Amino acid sequence: MKLKTTNTRQILSVMQIITWIAYIGLCIKTGAILISFGVSFVNPEAAKNLYKGLNLDSLRQANVTYYVSLVSFMVIILMMKAHVFYLVTKILSKITLANPFKMEVAKILEQISYVLLGTWIVGMLSNAYTSWLLKRTGEVFESGSTDDFLFMAGLVFIISQVFKRGVEIQTENELTV
Repeated sequence: MKLKTTNTRQILSVMQIITWIAYIGLCIKTGAILISFGVSFVNPEAAKNLYKGLNLDSLRQANVTYYVSLVSFMVIILMMKAHVFYLVTKILSKITLANPFKMEVAKILEQISYVLLGTWIVGMLSNAYTSWLLKRTGEVFESGSTDDFLFMAGLVFIISQVFKRGVEIQTENELTV
């Protein structure tokens, strides 16, 4: 039994490192887009390579408001994704195998589900906006799939409710003993 516990602890440690890497990576990507976005106002040529080949120069030349709105959607979605990974790192630091069901963990899980739901909503708005831009400018701008966020939000919300029930059962068992 001790071997399984050791393996689980190692897996949780590795997962925590991976989530920190993902969080830092998303923060760097968000920062890079924000910095290049700011530079694009001083040097319009920067809009040609906003981030890893993302070329929004034609949109910037057509209408600065459209440009600002599209980049804002991108940044908001990236920030929300980064926030989810940050919350996951918080959960992984609070979980103990001896007492896994804690109300604090359940609340963070519920918070993650709300952030994922919000990400889905912002993603849907972003997709609608890029569709509108297509009609307005005739250009296709990248908009990612958002269906996954809704599914993940529902799944994490269910898990948070299971954790809340686990906390209740664990508390009842402690009172019984």
